[in-house]
Amino acid sequence: MLSSTRIRLVALDLDGTLVGEDLVVSPRVRDAVKAARERGVAVTIVTGRMFAAARPFAQLLEIDGPIVCYQGAAVFDASSGATLRETPVQPDVTRAVLEWANAHGVHAQCYADDLLYVEAINRFSKRYTDLARVEPHVVPSLREAFAHRPTIKIVLVDEAARSDAHLAALRALLGDRAYLTRSHVDFVEVIDPRVNKGEALAFVAQRCGVALDATLAVGDAWNDVPLLDAAAVGVAMGSGPPELLARADHVVGDVANDGVAEAIERYVLA
Repeated sequence: MLSSTRIRLVALDLDGTLVGEDLVVSPRVRDAVKAARERGVAVTIVTGRMFAAARPFAQLLEIDGPIVCYQGAAVFDASSGATLRETPVQPDVTRAVLEWANAHGVHAQCYADDLLYVEAINRFSKRYTDLARVEPHVVPSLREAFAHRPTIKIVLVDEAARSDAHLAALRALLGDRAYLTRSHVDFVEVIDPRVNKGEALAFVAQRCGVALDATLAVGDAWNDVPLLDAAAVGVAMGSGPPELLARADHVVGDVANDGVAEAIERYVLA
């Protein structure tokens, strides 16, 4: 429910929230973010993206503090690029996921040093890189490349119709050894169970000197449930899945109708 405390930190998901498939931040959204910042409200981005893929949007919106990437597994300083915190996937989980992906013929991706690693350039890798606008590094075997090297996140990309089954299979395989979520209909993401977007919001709020009861968050997908749960005011984009809409304090328009601007105008600037 809406806190009586004035909102001092706004946390925004990126894909499906700040931008649609065209990757454009609308003028109304830019103006709303600027107006919030001019009132002394801190603004952060909380995304599943790599820092390299999120930083251009932080720069566009003149966000110069900490931003959350990799579903909460890493937090970076938007201005300097410094890593403020990083929580990699445990080695046994990495081995299990990559072995499962290989056995089931599912495209897998790993991340280290803010670089993307794949075994092949294909329609699944392109689905991801077309959104992230990053160049992947191709290796002969992810299992070998990450046998003794930590990965910050693993993403499995497949047809949307198969994602639910993949998610269920991996939950059965990994149990509480990993946090599994979906940022998109055809992405299943694996990170360390100690972190998520909500836990990362608490980290950023503390660094900004803001209590959680003075935060507002906006998201559009399954991976945003912890984010909306952690914030004092959780706002879901109208395009969100039922699981997210059920947890939101408020629902606004979709990205095509400037839902982020609506949320800021109503619950921060009003």
